[in-house]
Amino acid sequence: MSVRGKTVAVLGGDRRMVEAVHFFLRAGAQIRLAGLDWDDRFAGVQVTSSGSEALTGAHAAVLPVQGVSDQGKVFSTAGAPECYIDIDSLRRLARGATLFVGISNPYLSQICEEAGVNLVEYREADQFATWNSIPSAEGAIQMAMEATPFTVFGSRSLVLGFGRTGRAIALLLRGLFSDVTVAARNEVDLARIWAAGHKSVEFQHLDRAVAEADLIFNTVPAMVLTRQVLSGAPHHCTIIDVASAPGGTDFKAAAELGLSARLAPGLPGIVAPVTAGKIIAELIVRHLERTDREEGER
Repeated sequence: MSVRGKTVAVLGGDRRMVEAVHFFLRAGAQIRLAGLDWDDRFAGVQVTSSGSEALTGAHAAVLPVQGVSDQGKVFSTAGAPECYIDIDSLRRLARGATLFVGISNPYLSQICEEAGVNLVEYREADQFATWNSIPSAEGAIQMAMEATPFTVFGSRSLVLGFGRTGRAIALLLRGLFSDVTVAARNEVDLARIWAAGHKSVEFQHLDRAVAEADLIFNTVPAMVLTRQVLSGAPHHCTIIDVASAPGGTDFKAAAELGLSARLAPGLPGIVAPVTAGKIIAELIVRHLERTDREEGER
């Protein structure tokens, strides 16, 4: 479905959702808002008092990356109106409507199934993760710059993991003329690291690489930076952990060892909300247009 001339309900969120609203408007959609701090006055935007009102008759609904609580409360920033979603409000959507959310949970999945609403988790899309890796990488390096008394230029950087975000971080660090080493577990990733021009290290030798690092960036959502591994790190070493909470760093051990370590999930929404919001909106519009084409070919 093209969004032109259609009603899109946007519930909750942060500055990313504000930018997504602007994109939907440019694509020709009519917008209903709930649970989002909105001061702008744009034709085509209706600010409603509840999630139910926003969803009534909408052809698509968009929830923030963080989704909803187990009680149906939609995530929103401090100061924004509270917004809830339940099975009765979902049944107010137009027939065939799709609900988009970054991360679902059992509550949301269940009420969508019972209401017969198609649920799409956009954070699980490969293209979303790839696009999102760039603001994540930029934000991680920005945090490192703010936390260190030395330049990235000429530093020794260690990146843990060579997935989308790990690749982006390593690429940007190399562009800043840091000496980059990347840790990986399997032979394919080790080969890709070599082909990208970085140094590589296997996780079984991680302690050696940590002992030589000025900056460490972790993308692995498992405990990899243990007390034992961190014990050999230089005292000036700074750790930026961008893995999903609780991260892959023993933060208590890092503090006791005198190391600077920060957990930094959700960086796109913090450091680049305009880009992050556009990424979300573009993905949703393309998904709806692709669904239209596929249905038309049947």
